[in-house]
Amino acid sequence: MSRMPLCFIMLAGTTLSTPFFATGALGQEEDILLLDEIRIEAADAQALLGNDTITEDEIESRNPSSTKDVFAGESAVTAGGGAAISQKVFVNGIEESLLSVTIDGARQNKSAFHHTGNVLLDPELLKSVEISKGLAPADAGPGALAGSIAYETKDASDLLEDGDNFGGRAQLGTSSNGTDLESSLTLFGRQGGFEYLLSGTRRSGGDYEDGDGNPVLGTQADLTDYVGKLAYESQSGHRFEFAASQTEDNGLRAAQAGPGGILFIRPDFAGITSGPSVLAEGLSRRTSYTLTYSNTQPQGIWDPVLQLSHNEQEIDAIGIYGTNKSFSGTFKNKFSIAGGSVTAGLDFFNETAEGQGRGPGPFASSGREELESVGLFAQARQDIGERVSVSYGARYDKQEFTGAEGSNFSDGGFSANGSVDVILSDNWTLNAGLASSWGGYELGEAALVNFGTAWDYSGFTTSRANAGRIGVRFDNGTWKASAALFRTDVNDIAAVLPTNGARGATADLKSQGIDASLEYDWAAGFARMNWTYADVELNGAAVGSTAYYLGRPMGHVIALEGGFAIDEQWSVGGTAQIALKNSDTATELPGYEVVNVYAAYAPRNLGNLEIRLDVRNLFDETYASRSSDGIDSSRVIALNEPGRTIGLTARLKF
Repeated sequence: MSRMPLCFIMLAGTTLSTPFFATGALGQEEDILLLDEIRIEAADAQALLGNDTITEDEIESRNPSSTKDVFAGESAVTAGGGAAISQKVFVNGIEESLLSVTIDGARQNKSAFHHTGNVLLDPELLKSVEISKGLAPADAGPGALAGSIAYETKDASDLLEDGDNFGGRAQLGTSSNGTDLESSLTLFGRQGGFEYLLSGTRRSGGDYEDGDGNPVLGTQADLTDYVGKLAYESQSGHRFEFAASQTEDNGLRAAQAGPGGILFIRPDFAGITSGPSVLAEGLSRRTSYTLTYSNTQPQGIWDPVLQLSHNEQEIDAIGIYGTNKSFSGTFKNKFSIAGGSVTAGLDFFNETAEGQGRGPGPFASSGREELESVGLFAQARQDIGERVSVSYGARYDKQEFTGAEGSNFSDGGFSANGSVDVILSDNWTLNAGLASSWGGYELGEAALVNFGTAWDYSGFTTSRANAGRIGVRFDNGTWKASAALFRTDVNDIAAVLPTNGARGATADLKSQGIDASLEYDWAAGFARMNWTYADVELNGAAVGSTAYYLGRPMGHVIALEGGFAIDEQWSVGGTAQIALKNSDTATELPGYEVVNVYAAYAPRNLGNLEIRLDVRNLFDETYASRSSDGIDSSRVIALNEPGRTIGLTARLKF
């Protein structure tokens, strides 16, 4: 059964712009006053509370071709693991499967196999990413135990130039290490109240080499992505949008023999020490359909968002096969209140995890789990006076779970949150947030349901997380600095990957540490340093690097990022990630320093063309990412990241 702590727990909301109007006498236009955006929703306040936004400009400057590249320059968010099929995201050392992950508001489920990534993503159309590190508001959705990640993609209106009704962009690139060809074409337009967008991306190549020049087998680029969006907006602001996408990684991946003598692809490893690797064709495929209604001209109390989504993630790992399916919906409305707004509504999902073994005897078994959830929520964000802003909210979720052998479980739980942002002086601000989040039940790993032995649900229960964060920030316009202490405890996490089928086994996960940043801005550029120390423990001991669906041993990670516009044609910049040696784990993890630089040129007489040169891993460092799987295991040959890679990209808008 769920447990609610005695103390009331609070948290901050995500970044939203909420202007509102105060009017005087009817007809006196000069009395209309446009008030500022709610202060606690401002970017700096949110960053200190752990709610960062990676903006469109930052994404473009990082020029990502994978999920890992999106988070270059971030110290609290890490990803690694070779090909797209294997890349996982960790926030303060906690795996994304314990966070609420959405794409354009649509809920995403976890991976079907622990050696592959959770959400296969192509960043070609990515507009922004909002990250809640440890804390999430009530309207972020269910299951936000350790925070949330919200990906937002571009619409036709984001790409069309003013006055144009049709446009497109094409990209062509290559690199010296791994990706032989990277190409994409996007067409978009509008006519009357209709908008459309069609996009396709293809990345192909061979296995990359690490910093020592050794080929890393099974890392070849082989990704295909298709996106289609169609929208209609009436003159009164009623907007209906349908989006469909399919992203697929289908390359040759390293595989080894496993239980039952059958092959398993393990694209997160370079190999295992107990036997040889062979190359076999694995598959990761994500398919999504989303229908959304909103009102772009809200009046009075009616400012709604209604959304229905179907999401499917499929993994073919040779010896096993698994599929996660999710049907979800959200119905919410934003109401104006004194000094701010309240977002309230209902959300639900129905999810299944189903798999099949392809081996002999008990390794040919199959099974299916199902989880249903309905939640009610409300989140308020207000300015109280000139110096104090608050955000507070709550939600209640009710869930029904059906096990692979037909057992049924039912439970419900409350979540509560709140935060405060206090202006101390012209330059200094203090803010703090706390949260208690009911996580509910966890679906098991789809590909291994009943694999080898029938799953046992004795003691199966629900999870809960308690989290807190407090910090200060300084801002004088040119210099910005901040520092915050954080802690997240997630308790009673059911065994997603059960040992001997024991689904009722539970684990407790803790991540605590400090986030700090320093930034200097000037007219033509910026320089920023982020530092995160995350001490991640599982059941009271340092977490290992194969704690699947839980966390990774992060330690100290420093991220650097900068950019400078030389003139209207030339710009340069880069990122760096520095991981310090981590001696807290059973096996000491070595440190590493990786530097990426770029130069971009936009010819004055060809204003729609940009040519960009990237040099990733400039100093040819040989290293495995701190968040990679198996880096502290004697059974695993760690997967090294690419060595020096020189990339050339041309982009044309038309």
